[in-house]
Amino acid sequence: MKEIAKVKGTNGYKVVSTFSGAGGSCLGFEMAGYKVVWANEFVEEARNTYVLNHPNVKLSPDDIRTVNPMDILSEARLKRGELDVLEGSPPCSSFSTAGKRERLWGKDKAYSDTNQVTDDLFFEYVRLLKGLQPKVFVAENVAGLVKGVARGYFLEILQELKDAGYNVKAKVLDSSFLGVPQARQRLIFIGVRNDLGLEPVFPTPKSPRYTMRDAMDVVIHHTNDPETGKDITLDRYALGRKWKLLKEGTKAETPFLLVRSHRDKPIQTITAECGNVPAAGVTHPTQCRKFTLHEVRRLSGFPDDFELTGTFEQRWERLGRSVPPPMMKAIAETIKTEILDKIK
Repeated sequence: MKEIAKVKGTNGYKVVSTFSGAGGSCLGFEMAGYKVVWANEFVEEARNTYVLNHPNVKLSPDDIRTVNPMDILSEARLKRGELDVLEGSPPCSSFSTAGKRERLWGKDKAYSDTNQVTDDLFFEYVRLLKGLQPKVFVAENVAGLVKGVARGYFLEILQELKDAGYNVKAKVLDSSFLGVPQARQRLIFIGVRNDLGLEPVFPTPKSPRYTMRDAMDVVIHHTNDPETGKDITLDRYALGRKWKLLKEGTKAETPFLLVRSHRDKPIQTITAECGNVPAAGVTHPTQCRKFTLHEVRRLSGFPDDFELTGTFEQRWERLGRSVPPPMMKAIAETIKTEILDKIK
């Protein structure tokens, strides 16, 4: 975190962040030299983590539906059109490939520590985009948004973003090709304001990919998470019996989310819910257990000294919901060199 503190704000470009969570995206922009001038997060425990790691950023706790873009500009000391980048990851869990998909569309459901309808929030992001008129925007969402019946919603969002005055492109990116030892696929929208006459550009995939072994020591034995004391072993659950039937690098037919990871490959997607120990998800390759928080930080591209708050489950959720910082760093660097630096 001290190394990131030395580079953030050095490239002269400013970012406003929405749906900021623990600050994974913000951290990626800061790693690329940007300054985050305003952020918003509704979930209290996520804000607690955000403040610890971004103490000098103005953080709004308000429901995004009540946020006025003019107030953002006032607090950030900017005029409409002056902001360099608006970024955000509006929740759309109904179309997650790991969730119940469209059956929960438009319904009040559990989201983090709250219960609410979240599927309208992308349009709140568009509302702020229209009011702020930044030079560039980045919006991130689940890859499932371009699959099946969700594609109609994707096309509606895409049109709304274009109607806000932007040249927009969308692409599914895999974080394991962008400096993260985790194969996390996310849909990324990038838009450039029409008057600037430039095309959206995505980062070039990098090779070779980092593996689990590159990120962490896979032979250290743990029965409890050292950070919280949480028992992370699976032996006393049905999940443990299923785990022992799997070979390293394979997944169960049922529950289909149970994965016994492979030491020499990127880990599969770390979901927010997998911090619940008996819940199916990614597991250690050689020990019948979930990962420690230290290991999850490493596998998610966070610094070892990135601070987390709350219970083991809440801390895991913060990392599981975040955009991996190196992934956003790659996107932010591309936006800088291929778009912002070329604006006259």
